[in-house]
Amino acid sequence: MIKKIDKLILKSFWQPFVMTLAVVIFIFLMRLIVAYFADLFGKDLGVEVYLKLFFYFSLITVPIALPLAMLLSTLMTYGKLGEFFELTAIKSAGISITRAMQPMFVVAVIISIFAFWFNNVALPWANLKGYSLLYDIKTTKTTLNIKEGIFYNDLPGYSIKVVKKYPDNRTLKNIIIFDHTKSDGDRHVTVADSALMYTIMNKQYLIFELFNGNDYTEDADKTGNSNQTDMATNSFTKSKVIMSLSAFDMHKTEEDQFKHHQIMRGLSELGSDSDSLKKSYQLIKDGFVRSAQTYYSYELKSFPKKLSSEQKRILQNKGNWVDSLITKKFAKNLNANPYQNIDFAISQASSLQSFAESSHTSLLAKEEDYDKTDLEWHHKFTNAIAVFVMFLIGAPLGGIIKKGGFGLPVVVAIIFFILMYVMTQQGDKAAKESRVIVQVGAWISNVVLFLIGLYFLNKARNDSRLFESDVYAVYFNKFKEKIGKTKFGYWILNKFGIRLAKG
Repeated sequence: MIKKIDKLILKSFWQPFVMTLAVVIFIFLMRLIVAYFADLFGKDLGVEVYLKLFFYFSLITVPIALPLAMLLSTLMTYGKLGEFFELTAIKSAGISITRAMQPMFVVAVIISIFAFWFNNVALPWANLKGYSLLYDIKTTKTTLNIKEGIFYNDLPGYSIKVVKKYPDNRTLKNIIIFDHTKSDGDRHVTVADSALMYTIMNKQYLIFELFNGNDYTEDADKTGNSNQTDMATNSFTKSKVIMSLSAFDMHKTEEDQFKHHQIMRGLSELGSDSDSLKKSYQLIKDGFVRSAQTYYSYELKSFPKKLSSEQKRILQNKGNWVDSLITKKFAKNLNANPYQNIDFAISQASSLQSFAESSHTSLLAKEEDYDKTDLEWHHKFTNAIAVFVMFLIGAPLGGIIKKGGFGLPVVVAIIFFILMYVMTQQGDKAAKESRVIVQVGAWISNVVLFLIGLYFLNKARNDSRLFESDVYAVYFNKFKEKIGKTKFGYWILNKFGIRLAKG
């Protein structure tokens, strides 16, 4: 019987889980398209490029989608069991709610382990591929689009103006082409009465077939004594100008430029990065102490380990014995005039202040990088644990609210997902700004939601009617009766039109 119950629960779980996972991934892909719409489209890159991009970003959204899918599917599964009194029948058979959650507990643990592997192995790879491809698409020029009456300069080496462009997008009227391919200014200009525009060799080259025009070339071989207005003119009835469209091709960027970002690193790589940042941080601190000594004109000799009573007395009175421990480093340069010492001290103090500020900026940058690296290292675990935490909330909460389908469970799931997302974002922000330690910022969301899950589990084990309105109606009636026994409470109830229950 128990095995049949386990199969029933698992069968009810997988369908909403897969569907919710697909819907959440789709929503985040739509968010990507909206955010980068102008950068993604109108570039004639081919369907396969966009399919690759959507595939990579589908993988990137999986760590976010898994907790929400787990929460909603467990809510729907146990809510449906409660709605049709199947959960009540299970309890009446002597099977506890915790035993009924056992198959889902095993599934939640397995999915959490998979999520950890995914965060550590697949996610860095998907981030590297996805964001490098997105960068390549964003830096690719848009498709050739010459407009009427405006100089078009997106073709490297050319500036083109068309007075009229016919609806077929091929026939042009009154065209001017400035050839800058030799980087010698406006020495070469072509003017034509009309033209045909088309591409050849699989859109690798653009052809302007010109009719009834003139080609003007300024004489580049003239001497300094020549007439500066001399130029060669060539009239034609038909001519062709061939331009390369390689500037509109998508050029693949080396992935090595992106792979050092924290989101594109695994656990071992993040640990190695943290150690390197620690060493760099310490080197900057030690280097500052050593370098700062060069800005002082005096230095302290080694101090005695033990002081005699006489030495202690002289030390308290700041006598000559203390002065004997100090030696001048630049004594011969400080005896010229009384103001030279002050000017030199001000200059040294100003230089030391600038050096200290630059060192402080470097230390802050290293500390920020270390916090981000450490935070990403912890998120490899927190994102996986979040799946189990959402099960711990969804399963008992579904048994309490006893509602299946996409109604109330969706609302409750969205509320807890937003709560998790907000706490995670705020914790990350606080950790990056060093307002809390990284461990607190990374784990605060899971800890809070885990405690909420334990609370709901306790309520579910005790058959709590936490979300039933009649329970609160009973409490409210008791409250009315209690305050109605006093004159002031009775006056308040009458003021608001609240009548006491008879009986």
